[in-house]
Amino acid sequence: MYWPLGAPKAYSLSKHATAPPTTLHSDDGVGTSGASVATTRSGLGGAAIEEAGSVKGDTQRNGTQTNGGDLPDGSSNEILSAKLTRGGDIFATITRSTLTVWQAKPTVALAAVVRSAQSMKAYGANCALLVQPAALVIVVQTVLGYLITYSLVTDPQALVYRLQLPESYGNGGGNGTCRRASSASLADLGSGESDGISEVTLRFRMVIRIDAGISTALALDDELVVATRMPAALQRIRWVAEEGTPQTSTELISSMPWYSSADAIVEMVYDRPMNLTCWISEDGKAFVVQGRSRVSISSSSKDPERSSDAAVKVAINARFSLIAVGCADGRVDVYTVKDYSGNVPFSHKHHAQATLPSTGRLTHVEYSPDGYCLFVGYERGWSMFSVYGKTLSSSFSSDRSLTVANDERWLYGGVREAFWLGGGCELAILPQRDDRLWILEILRSAATGCLAAPENLSRGLLQGSAIVAYYIGHHTPDVTSLPSDVSLWQTVQLPAVYLATQWPIKTAVISPDSKYIAIAGRRGLAHYSIASNRWKTFADDPVAEQAFAVRGGLCWYLHHLIAAIETENTSGVGGKKFSVRVYSREKALQQRSAVWEEAIDAPVILLTISRGSGGDSLLVYTYDNVLLHYIIAPSTSNNNAVKLVQVGQIGFHGIIRAPPRVRALSWILPDQQVESGDPARDVATATVVFLVDGKLVLLQPGSNGEGDLKYDMRVIAQGVEYYLLVRDQAEDGGPKASAEEHDTAARLPLNGAASDHILRDSLWYFDGDSYNVWPDLQDVLASAPSELARDLPAPVRIPLDFYPLSPSPTTGLAHGLDTELTQRRDFPLAFYRPPQTRTQLFLAPLLRHYLASYNSPAAQHLAASYTQLPYFAHALEVLLHDVLDAEVDRPPSGMETTLLPTVVSFLSSFPAYLDIIVKCTRKTELRSWKTLFACLPPVQELFEQSLELGKLKTAAGYLLVLHAMVVEEEEEEEGFRIREFGRLLGLAVAEGDWELCGELARFLVGVDGGGGTLRKVLAEAGLGDDDGPAGTGDEMNGVALLDQSATQPPTGPAVQRASRNPHESTPEHTADYFSRGPDG
Repeated sequence: MYWPLGAPKAYSLSKHATAPPTTLHSDDGVGTSGASVATTRSGLGGAAIEEAGSVKGDTQRNGTQTNGGDLPDGSSNEILSAKLTRGGDIFATITRSTLTVWQAKPTVALAAVVRSAQSMKAYGANCALLVQPAALVIVVQTVLGYLITYSLVTDPQALVYRLQLPESYGNGGGNGTCRRASSASLADLGSGESDGISEVTLRFRMVIRIDAGISTALALDDELVVATRMPAALQRIRWVAEEGTPQTSTELISSMPWYSSADAIVEMVYDRPMNLTCWISEDGKAFVVQGRSRVSISSSSKDPERSSDAAVKVAINARFSLIAVGCADGRVDVYTVKDYSGNVPFSHKHHAQATLPSTGRLTHVEYSPDGYCLFVGYERGWSMFSVYGKTLSSSFSSDRSLTVANDERWLYGGVREAFWLGGGCELAILPQRDDRLWILEILRSAATGCLAAPENLSRGLLQGSAIVAYYIGHHTPDVTSLPSDVSLWQTVQLPAVYLATQWPIKTAVISPDSKYIAIAGRRGLAHYSIASNRWKTFADDPVAEQAFAVRGGLCWYLHHLIAAIETENTSGVGGKKFSVRVYSREKALQQRSAVWEEAIDAPVILLTISRGSGGDSLLVYTYDNVLLHYIIAPSTSNNNAVKLVQVGQIGFHGIIRAPPRVRALSWILPDQQVESGDPARDVATATVVFLVDGKLVLLQPGSNGEGDLKYDMRVIAQGVEYYLLVRDQAEDGGPKASAEEHDTAARLPLNGAASDHILRDSLWYFDGDSYNVWPDLQDVLASAPSELARDLPAPVRIPLDFYPLSPSPTTGLAHGLDTELTQRRDFPLAFYRPPQTRTQLFLAPLLRHYLASYNSPAAQHLAASYTQLPYFAHALEVLLHDVLDAEVDRPPSGMETTLLPTVVSFLSSFPAYLDIIVKCTRKTELRSWKTLFACLPPVQELFEQSLELGKLKTAAGYLLVLHAMVVEEEEEEEGFRIREFGRLLGLAVAEGDWELCGELARFLVGVDGGGGTLRKVLAEAGLGDDDGPAGTGDEMNGVALLDQSATQPPTGPAVQRASRNPHESTPEHTADYFSRGPDG
């Protein structure tokens, strides 16, 4: 769900500053009794240089010759480490002698401490960096085993730089504070720059000497944990000493009986939401530590003799309860944390798209803040994966010679460290042996921030740092007929006024009819009309915008925006208040513009509208593990407004243990309840679908012995990135409802894609590799109750070579995106183009599933829904290809297990049957023909049927198949060719199909360059005689065509397998039965 976009920006500390920097030098307490202070008011002046391109190899940067992009080993300008604070607004970097503090937005260096020569000699050069999560303390580790600590103090009221704007901009630059004086001044600021550039103070605290040698260290909120080497131990140093307790404590590794390694700890990672710590020992074993529960998870413990299995890096994904362990051979093993009692089984693997010699050693692993993307850094590049394994992007596809020539080390220079900015909308990459930090913009699916809104997937919405893009192909009758350079995505620039104050954007949603878009950042919200191309924001009422934040998501109901709101409690008792508000697109955004507000007792985790179960049901799931059910009804006071009426609620106590881990929710009502049932009874009849971590959970209602409502829970799928209920999708043409239809309170029937389609009750989910679909969810519901002890029906697997966004049941296509790195020799920058739309037919696997289950009526019903599509015949051809290849490669044990005759019988019921067979034959190898035609009538009979139906080009294809399959004597074969070619040529002349006539003539001349065969065929067709002039063949010799497969078995590329992509399918009107010979 993550794709790089554009070219990165490079930031470097250069001595060519726009103003003299006030860099401070520190002895770090050497030779003094007190602590020295390092404070700067103007930071580094213009030291943060944003490089619009790349630096050439012969240029000077920071006073050091770049030498082809590589800094000399041990260069004082090389950035050794970079760490981001928990808040994400400040990060720090170090070189051998300098500590620098940066602001994320705008990206600028605020302050720096340069260690003096005396400090360098006493303590050694910098080698590692630690930042307390709260950004109060920064620790620099030195090569001589010292820890130098600094206090970091920020003053939000004191700003460093003065923004100078022309006088015509009003008061936008008069006070120089970058405050929100007016919307005009904000429009001139970048994303997140309204607060200006804060003043930062760095104060030296103390130097800590670790005599036992530092192996690694970890900075926590209240203490510093240091792993030592001699002896192997853990030392804990509290930031602030408490009275009555020692400030330091030591625990020997040998005193931990569960620690199965004799070596020191070399890597430690802590995750606050899960309260877990991961360790890696020097011999490559990995451990999970939580309180007193500790368990080994490293694959090296299974095979300790294999050095390639040794763990080298680790990352924790709290959103999905996963732990990623990077191994020495470059792969990443991922484990699932099922509980805190040591149950951490293996889940899946990530493999780089290159060999180990090409990638180099694995150096870094990092999950995105929302957990949907895994970034893996290597010595020579990097890769990005979806959470369960689909490759999203990689630098290994770049042209290394160009990247080296352009000094683009973000592509080829390897990865020392990386971190995410803006909640995942930007990625900062620190290459090895480089003095620049590269920040790459990321485009991601809006479902990563609001998966509970299925429209973000089914309608297609992407969000970037300052843009959103929505899919417009739903209104195109046949997207496969469009040129490849036509974009099906429309980009919308986010309002600069809102971005300046509320960046980053955390939530974005699109309406089911693709008419409206809404976004929410740190505070407030904004919405956009696609028809009018206008945004509505709180620009005229900034106080109202700052008064609330969206926590729990957004969704659209017609032209009304429903938002889960969190506000400060102003009643004097403290805390926060929670509610659900309804805004109308037709009203301006201001203090009291909400048309309805419903108070909620607990914070909202997610909200969604169940469109397939009435269309007017709002589901709100809260942190107290309660699902609230509201009906969206017309307002009695305003005909153009709506209100929320609560009709029920469900408590899931004892069923769902961790409510915040629920990522999406749907429910399924029986059709009778939807059409005529009482809404108050919905909670008693609804089947609830939850996505918890990566598990798809089904909750079915029932009653206990006392008649009380109970739920039967069953996990129906594992490793799920997202799921879609087709009944919750709107029709591709858009819903028929309008804003004026609020005058009725009647419950809406099923509409859109879920109305009368055979797949209206299908459930789709993506597992990181393929789409998996249950064509009829009722089969799953019937098998799910645990008391039945029945296995669930197996889902249909649809492999994909790109990342899918949603299936389209009305077109039979799975839509997705793929990214591409663009490099040109006449342009010095490599950049990622906007992701390109990819499509793939999913009919073939579904039809094969029905036919393999001996359910031909269901296959016929499914096919009947797509017969009007221009690529329907191609879908059937793909089905035949798949089954034929499977039976040729793995012959069935008997006739009762073979599927090919069933498929051929199924295809014979369609008018394109003869075309499908001949196309499949011409695009497969000759060795497969025997298997195929064992299930078919003789080829001669198929040829005759084609002639009877007037399908001359199809008949020509069968004629060439006959030509290749004949094993009789040459004289008889020649006689056969003359007779059949003559009949076909005569019919083509009679119908005026001169294109086919010319192709037949070229083919015959290619077979017999003397023209004798052509003269005989002309005579057979009644167009000449055998003794015609020899020049007949000579005149056509210049354009002769030779079909290789007509004279010898096809080899290599002469016989191609049918493309699975409708864009690459063979058009019906072209004659693809003849291929150019060497003489043409």
